Amino acid sequence: MTILTRRSMLGAMGAVAATSLLPAVPAFAETKTIRHYWWGNPERDKRTFAVIEAFQKKNAGIAVSGETIGWGDYWTKMATQTAGRNMADLVQMDYRYLFEYVRRGALQPLDPHIGKTLMIADFDQGPISGGKVDGQLFALNIGSNSQVMVHNTRVFQEAGIDADLINWTWDDFASACEKITSKTGGAVRGSDDMSLQIEVFESWARQNGREFYDAEGKVAVTADDVAGYWQYWADLRKAGLVRDKDRTLTLDAPIVEMGVPVGDTAVSHFWSNQLVGIQAAAKDKIGAAMVPHKAGGGQPGQFIKPSMFMSLSRDAKDVDAAIAYMNAWVNDPEITGILGLERGIPASPKVREALQPNLTEVEKLSVDYFEAIAGKVGPLPPPAPKGAGEVRDAFMRIGSEVVLGNMEAKDAAAVFVEDAQAIVERAL
Repeated sequence: MTILTRRSMLGAMGAVAATSLLPAVPAFAETKTIRHYWWGNPERDKRTFAVIEAFQKKNAGIAVSGETIGWGDYWTKMATQTAGRNMADLVQMDYRYLFEYVRRGALQPLDPHIGKTLMIADFDQGPISGGKVDGQLFALNIGSNSQVMVHNTRVFQEAGIDADLINWTWDDFASACEKITSKTGGAVRGSDDMSLQIEVFESWARQNGREFYDAEGKVAVTADDVAGYWQYWADLRKAGLVRDKDRTLTLDAPIVEMGVPVGDTAVSHFWSNQLVGIQAAAKDKIGAAMVPHKAGGGQPGQFIKPSMFMSLSRDAKDVDAAIAYMNAWVNDPEITGILGLERGIPASPKVREALQPNLTEVEKLSVDYFEAIAGKVGPLPPPAPKGAGEVRDAFMRIGSEVVLGNMEAKDAAAVFVEDAQAIVERAL
């Protein structure tokens, strides 16, 4: 991992008014304590705690308490804290849940602080606008990303996979899985079984011309969309080309338990901001491919999204201290240098320029991947409605019945679409 010092970062930025982006932090009569809560992995946690240490050295009047947990348990704990009115001052937020938490009144708008203590006027407006709800900014973009099929480059090369991994199709993907499994005698399967990964299914649905949710927040996908997706993976599973059932049914497994890091499959699905953490866990060099496209054309399945946001919670007690910390995250050269691209591509052009000379090999892979997919992605979809988290759980629960062989894909898909619509209607 490359850790950039304040001196080297300022040198890379030249004399650009770094200090103008770091407004004077108010002098506090006594130490203020703020809590920062995020979902993480070992690499992300290491960098975030290093950021906390760097921030506290420069801001003696502010103590930061870091709280981290895996994605699978993050939203359950968040819901509990929200209900108990005990949210952390600053929370990591995902686009999927942003509107839901704003509607709950759980987040504070950031607009009153922009241009005063939160300096984001020169940031790319596309990534910034993704954090707006009803015209107000409730979430600060701390990195943009897109889906990525991470693959083991050694295994792909040894199996003679020569497909164009930016433009490949689902047929190409199945063929690659067969070649890899055959070449390794089954020691390495072609891919993880992505039957239960709703994010991959959403790309599949967009390729069929439908968003998962329409502009009104209703479920727009059809039972045929879902059945086709589950049947595709059932066929690969029957042929022994994907990971075994017991691994597939480990829901929301951490990075270190996915196929590519473990080494028992050649392809795993992630988000591009996770490339740094994946390479840290994997033995072989990784590569980045798009989610396969629909054969014969079709609409783009992927899109570029805010990888994650930082939001100011309703329960924040020391707002000035919290905003000072938030501003440092996206503007302070030392802190942005520590973060690198692990959470995604920064929205600040100045930060990206400063980071470029010091990027690691895997960080360059992330940037190159972004450039390669730029013309292959669709627009940011409508925000998920309230209840989207429960719908995701239902997709995994009902899909598990297909994986276990207890239900046919067609029957399970009909049940899921009916349940998903009921969940959304009930949550209104």
